[in-house]
Amino acid sequence: MYASTRTEFLPSVLRAFALSLAFAVLGMAAGVFVPPALFLPLMILELAMLLGAFFLRRKKAISYTFLYSFTFISGITTYPIIAHYLALIGANAVLMALGTTTVVFSGLAVYATTTKRDLSFLSGILLAALLALIAISIFNIFLPLSSTGMLAFSFIGVLVFSGYVLFDFNRMKRYGVSAEEVPLMALNLYLDFINLFLNILRIFGILGSDD
Repeated sequence: MYASTRTEFLPSVLRAFALSLAFAVLGMAAGVFVPPALFLPLMILELAMLLGAFFLRRKKAISYTFLYSFTFISGITTYPIIAHYLALIGANAVLMALGTTTVVFSGLAVYATTTKRDLSFLSGILLAALLALIAISIFNIFLPLSSTGMLAFSFIGVLVFSGYVLFDFNRMKRYGVSAEEVPLMALNLYLDFINLFLNILRIFGILGSDD
């Protein structure tokens, strides 16, 4: 009963999530004018904000200003990645990756909010898998993976962030969302979507560059 009364804030989460994507797109557009030397400091700032959000999440202390500032900066730091793949595989393939991401994300969201299953058991599995992905990413900086290795890494990334889409939507549906949790949940959905997109884009990039 209590959870169902709090699902009234689900549309608010989706609106905030859509606005987050809009701010990210604005950030990507702004990224065209950002000097290359500023991308690393912005990435460090983005990481610091993400860590801050992680430690403050139990206090639900994420504001809308924080959310939209973070997604705008995230858009700027994502611009070089998008530009790289535009040059590598072309605009059509990048748009196809975005379309694929949208279809997968939407399908998982619908399933997670309509299923009677409680998917909270995924929490520990997903966290362990995410930490493994982070460890491999750090390893890849010093000892780059082969294209086959990166392809496998990307497919695992798609599975992990697909799992987070299921987990986050299912949790909101079953346990509800309070008004102060809306920005935090929108941030979670944004991170799910953008990481799913980047992994799918990397798969398209690897397969497209092999042609």
